[in-house]
Formats: sequence, structure tokens, C-alpha cells
Amino acid sequence: MRIARFSIDGNVAFGAVEGDRPDELVLDIIKGIPFAEYELSGTKVPLSKVRLLPPVLPNKVVAFGRNYADHAKELGNEVPDAPFAFFKPSTSVIGPGDDIQYPAFSEEVHYEAELAVVIGRMCREVPRERVKDVILGYTCANDVTARDVQKREKQWARAKGFDTSCPLGPWVETELDASDLTIQCTVNGAQRQLGRTSEMTHSIEDLIVNITEAMTLLPGDVVLTGTPAGVGPLAVGDEVAVTIEGIGTLTNKVVKRG
Repeated sequence: MRIARFSIDGNVAFGAVEGDRPDELVLDIIKGIPFAEYELSGTKVPLSKVRLLPPVLPNKVVAFGRNYADHAKELGNEVPDAPFAFFKPSTSVIGPGDDIQYPAFSEEVHYEAELAVVIGRMCREVPRERVKDVILGYTCANDVTARDVQKREKQWARAKGFDTSCPLGPWVETELDASDLTIQCTVNGAQRQLGRTSEMTHSIEDLIVNITEAMTLLPGDVVLTGTPAGVGPLAVGDEVAVTIEGIGTLTNKVVKRG
């Protein structure tokens, strides 16, 4: 099931996305929330009549760096032996179609296409065999990064956590084997990244086990799983799109922060 979060006539709701053709997609409005028992209302609205929002509002975004060997190497970094985590604040999250605001403190902002894991239930110390039980589904993410700031500052809070640096969407796909999916990024229609989730150094199971050893994940929290090689700069006016097989496409435009 594809679960979207949207607004219509000033109201916010979740809905199940139905249909195959982009111009014929409809939302069956959900009674309740996807993190608890819910049912489909049978009330349907065309996707073209609503505004898609970030599919979840996470309490925290846990991101893992250097999880694709070729990406680590292209930036001159070693591949870590264990998962390497950092955080993006909830205020960094935006949805499909929202603008990425180019921060005034950076002159080199990069795209990073990533598979995002959406947590479906409160969990900690998750054993490997139970990881799938705590996952609601998957969505597309762009770990937008102020690369020059990342290089000169010892920690990544500003480089990775500035407002609008975590686009998510367009929806959450709940029925998906995420172990070997094509992931790509385009800028103004030209392909910049192309990889497969099977190229991760540390699997989704590795990442969830690692972070829940240390902290509790809450329903709606998001785990970013790393980016393939091919990262590069964005400029004001660019349109950047992240497409993941079996999920869909997340598109955002870059604007000057004003």
C-alpha cells in the first residue's frame, strides 16, 4: 500500500494512493493514522486536487553516512567498519514539491539520493529477526548537504541539518522488498546518480539494530540509509528528483533562501 499525507481545504489527512497512471491517481482517505489501527473510508479524492505533504513528521531523522563504498571513496573517505550515524532535525524535513532553500552560509550544496526507512512502532534493542516488524515502509529522501561546511566543521549539524535539507516523499510504500532496488537522482532531467540498495555496506537490518542499541525509535521516525556514488552540486533554479524503484519520484526545486 502507498500511504500519502496530504492537505485539502485546510485539513490534513492520510490516504491510500490508488491507480497506476500518474494522471489517474486517487486517494482513499484513511480513518485514523497508519501507526495504529485504521481503515479506508471509501471517500476518494483525485491526487491532483490535493497538496502532498511530507509523508511523516518524524521526531528525529537518523542518517547513516558512507554506507556505499563508491560514495565514500569519491569523497576520499574510508568505508567505516561499523554503521556511522548522524542526525537531521525535524525542522529539516520538507515534502514533495517544496523548495530546497539554498543556505546563505554555504557555497557548495550537494544532492544525495537515499532510501528512507519509516518506523511504524516504538522500538529499542531490536533483534535482527524482528527488524521488519518495526518498519512501516519506505520512501524517497534527499540528504541535501552543505559540502563545504561539512568539510571545514568537525561535526555535521549545520552541514546536514539546515532548514529544508531533508526532502521526503512522495509517499510511504508499505509492501516492498527494499534489499535490491534501483535508486537514482536527476538534476534538470539529467542523470547524476544511479545505484542499487544491494550495494549498501551495512544492510537495513544492520542499521536498525545498530541505532536501537543506543536509543528508542518512535512511530514516524525516519532512518536514512546512505547514498550511492555520483553526488554533486546544486544551484539556485535547479530541479532535483530522486526516484526509487517500487516507490516513486520525489521532486524539489532549489531556491535562494530569503
